[in-house]
Amino acid sequence: MADIAVVDYGMGNLRSVHNALRKVAPGASIVVSDDPKEIASASRVVFPGQGAMPDCMRELNSSGLREAVLDAARNKPFLGICIGLQMLFEHSSEGDVAGLGVLPGKVVRFAHELRDRQGDKLKVPHMGWNEVAHGDHALWDGIEQDARFYFVHSYYVQPRDDALVQGTSNYPLPFVCAVARENLFAVQFHPEKSARDGLALLRNFVNWNPV
Repeated sequence: MADIAVVDYGMGNLRSVHNALRKVAPGASIVVSDDPKEIASASRVVFPGQGAMPDCMRELNSSGLREAVLDAARNKPFLGICIGLQMLFEHSSEGDVAGLGVLPGKVVRFAHELRDRQGDKLKVPHMGWNEVAHGDHALWDGIEQDARFYFVHSYYVQPRDDALVQGTSNYPLPFVCAVARENLFAVQFHPEKSARDGLALLRNFVNWNPV
């Protein structure tokens, strides 16, 4: 039984996530797995994702991992990353597809015409480092307000329940970039690519014992 399982449904940035986890938890047993039984038996689960939402949902469903991911998201320390955040919600406007429905809300695209305060056009996808205003969750321990994390995305989540929100960023208007409920925490940015503060968040996850 692994301490940490990284879900491999064919769409995640698995090597970077695995290497970052090994760095913050060198003594832990960490597996990257496409085996539902291995996901089910792991003490903690990390659910990364990269690419388009329709492709990710199709691959997850065809992999046989859907039920294992749903069970982990409800019953053990669970960390969603990037599309792994978006897939937890009910519906995405990217391809008009249903998500896993673990959390209430939807996934929407940034406006096609975005401009900063100076009137300069902003590109979509939102790509690069951006500040995050965060809540008081245990996974933010030791991370200052407005710490910078690395983003690559064109869509973002709109939770129906404000109590879920644990982090926001601006591009140029505020959007939700972190959510939490009970044993579940999920982020839009890539902690595995976010230097010291990203590693701090992963370390906090490894040591997190939700009640």
